[in-house]
Amino acid sequence: MHTVLIGLGSNLGDRQGTILGALQKLRRQARIEAVSAYYETPPAGGVAGPAFLNVAARITTELDAQAFETFVRGVEVAIGRQQTALLSARPIDIDILYFDDLTADFGRFEVPQPYIATRPFNLVPLAEIAPDHVDPRLGKTIREIADTADVRGITRKARAMHFFANRQEEAPDVRLSLNRVGVSSVKHIIRLNVGGAERVFNADFTMVADLRPDKAGVHMSRFSELLEAATLEVLGRPEHPARVEDLVAQIAREIVTSQDAIRADVRVRAEFGLERWTPVSGKRTEETYTLVGIAHADATRTRRLVGIEAEGMTACPCAQLMVREHSLHELEAAGFSSDQANRALDALPVATHNQRGRGSVLIGTDGEFSDHLRAEDLVEIVENSMSSETYDLLKRPDEFFIVNKAHQNPKFVEDVVRGILARALDVYADFPDDTFISASQVNYESIHKHDAFAEAFGLFGEFRRELRDGVHVDAKTDIATWLGTRPSPVLS
Repeated sequence: MHTVLIGLGSNLGDRQGTILGALQKLRRQARIEAVSAYYETPPAGGVAGPAFLNVAARITTELDAQAFETFVRGVEVAIGRQQTALLSARPIDIDILYFDDLTADFGRFEVPQPYIATRPFNLVPLAEIAPDHVDPRLGKTIREIADTADVRGITRKARAMHFFANRQEEAPDVRLSLNRVGVSSVKHIIRLNVGGAERVFNADFTMVADLRPDKAGVHMSRFSELLEAATLEVLGRPEHPARVEDLVAQIAREIVTSQDAIRADVRVRAEFGLERWTPVSGKRTEETYTLVGIAHADATRTRRLVGIEAEGMTACPCAQLMVREHSLHELEAAGFSSDQANRALDALPVATHNQRGRGSVLIGTDGEFSDHLRAEDLVEIVENSMSSETYDLLKRPDEFFIVNKAHQNPKFVEDVVRGILARALDVYADFPDDTFISASQVNYESIHKHDAFAEAFGLFGEFRRELRDGVHVDAKTDIATWLGTRPSPVLS
């Protein structure tokens, strides 16, 4: 373990809240041993903006100097620091002052820090928590250096209010356990790998844990803290691109630990775009889809699902057959023979009503196979199972292509779900029998007051058996059973 002395400063926004947020993120790779009081200092050395709030902290970490420097810069970016001019105001500034017995300006770091003796806004708070630390360059303790430094204008601020009440950990009035307690509709910007490139998502999270009968409540604020910490943890793995299923799994595990829960469930929905080209005119568009990640964790394991939702269109086969039958009688009444009438109807698309549909697929598998699940492949599985894909941008030749394609390829809502299952079984033919899949389709009907819906779920092995042996596997595995949780709207 390495001992590191750092300084944190902020002169934009909620300065105290920003520093506390930075300390929280540092806990992902370091242990916070001591933190000084807050000190307000006027901008020094030509730095722009209002007064700074500064603290010092002593931490320990297993990272080496270079890795810790990289980690710290990542924390600054996660907090909101941008690449700005050297002397501009900033929401957060983290200075590595000493790494073990080395000063940070000895060249061990990617971005060497200014020498501590010239920075009283770092020196004063540092003297509070590490007065006997010896500076190897001067051979003096931090207290001795601070005693001779010019510290005019530096004001010690009263610490923030501390509340010792912890109602959540007390016994409730009614000692009954609850299945799920947590937060929903938590909006958070995340960056994930889709299509081989990092994309920015505006994500919506639901995070819940069970509640024991002897606890009054969960700590709601910790859910957001865990979300921030898990996002930083997953994004900080350069050897493994950030994936939505990794993120929800990490959060679920952290909830079990931090909330002392038997189990936890996490779900995220995030909109993303994929580059598409219209089928005839070749116009570039960016179509929007929904990425879905679900995870369940308990003390022994974590399971996760990844999937997508995509829109398309269907043409009704039933109405089309009725229109064809009627057209056949009309042609025969007009003097065409039955063969001539059928040849004409075979050559032309027959009218029917259309509906916009929204299909989804979720797949869960363990081990190395999970790395082969790509959002763009799942999009194609769902879109190709409908009568036709749709586009935001369509020129007239494209519109004709889409309408003609859909009418040549009519689908019931049931056909779409069966198509999603069959295509997934083909695309992932090497996946094991215990792989879970859930497929659904809703058609927003154009001539009915209701919508049409179909759904199927089970293990690859259960569906393979039906296809291979022609048997009905009645009690297929549902999503709650596969995850090891309980049925809930959180997972639906």
